[in-house]
Amino acid sequence: MNPRAPRNQTRSHILKTALALFRSDGFDATTMRHIAAEAGVALGAAYYYFPSKEAIVADYYGYVQNEHVKRSRVGFATARNLSGRLKAAFHTKLDILKDDRRLLSALFRYGGDPEHPLSWFGPSTRVHRELCMQVFAEAMEGEKLPADLRTVAPIALWAFHMGVLLYFLYDDSPGAGRTRKLADRAIELAVQAQKLAAFPLLRPVRRRIIEILEEAGLIPDIAAWKPLEGAAFEQEGATDVGD
Repeated sequence: MNPRAPRNQTRSHILKTALALFRSDGFDATTMRHIAAEAGVALGAAYYYFPSKEAIVADYYGYVQNEHVKRSRVGFATARNLSGRLKAAFHTKLDILKDDRRLLSALFRYGGDPEHPLSWFGPSTRVHRELCMQVFAEAMEGEKLPADLRTVAPIALWAFHMGVLLYFLYDDSPGAGRTRKLADRAIELAVQAQKLAAFPLLRPVRRRIIEILEEAGLIPDIAAWKPLEGAAFEQEGATDVGD
C-alpha cells in the first residue's frame, strides 16, 4: 500500500481487505494484525483508522445501508406497483449480502445484547434501522393509505425483512432461491393484507396496535427522520466497499 495514499483511499483499502478476510477466514479467526499485514499497512495505521474489528463492521453496516438506498431506488423507478417496489427493496438487500452470510452469522450472536455496538437492535445501530424503514416508507409513497397505517407499515416491513434475513442465513439453495421465493410470496400477501387493513371499520384495531407499539417503545420518531436526499444516504465515515 502506498504510504502517501489519500486517507479515504487507505481507509477504504483496509476495510475491503478486512471484509475479504472475514469472508474467507471468518470474523473470529481474523485479527487486526492479520488485516494490517494483508493490507500492507503498519498495525498502528490500521488501528488509526479502525480501533477494532467491530469498528470495521460498523463501517460495513453503513455501506450496506448506503447500497440498499441506491439499489432500491433503481428498482423503484421501474416497478409497476407496490408489490414490485417492495420486492425491489427485499431483493436488493439480499443481493448486497449474498457473499456475507458467514460474517452475518458470526455477528448474529450480538443481536441479544442491546448494549453491544454491533447489535442489530441496539442504540448504536438505530440510524441503520430507521434508514431501512425509510426505504420501505419510500416504497409505499403514492399509495392511498390512512395516516396510522402509513406510520406502522414501514416498521412492520422492517421487522419482516429481518426475519427474512435470518432465514437467509440458513438457506443453502442456489442463489438463496428459497429465501427470495419466501419474500415474494409474503410480499404478495402483505399487499393484499394492507388493502384490508386500510378498511375504515378497522381503524380502532389499527389505533390499538399503534398504542401497544408506542407503549413498548417500538415506534421511532418518524417526524424526526431526515429526508433521504440525493441518490443515497451517506453515513459520516462510511466508505464505499463495492467491487
